[in-house]
Amino acid sequence: MALVRSLLGAKKILGLSVAAASTNKRSASAVPKGFLAVYVGESQKKRYVVPVSYLSQPSFQALLSKSEEEFGFQYPMGCLTILCPEDTFINVTSRLQ
Repeated sequence: MALVRSLLGAKKILGLSVAAASTNKRSASAVPKGFLAVYVGESQKKRYVVPVSYLSQPSFQALLSKSEEEFGFQYPMGCLTILCPEDTFINVTSRLQ
């Protein structure tokens, strides 16, 4: 049940980030098909482009859950924002590659 809820949450997040990207043509053209732009950081946010397949990975879902707790589904950057130290994000995503 938790996995289903996580996947539904991930689809909701993906839908919001795609909608935000489509409102900004420059941003939409910078993200290749099959990828998703995310902002990462605690105070200063840095933009990363990651494969959509990361959304199904438990370690990436943990980062998304933390973000959901902090922001809900409203993102201050207008795109998916993951509130964690940048080195934590890099550590998690490097294990997914």
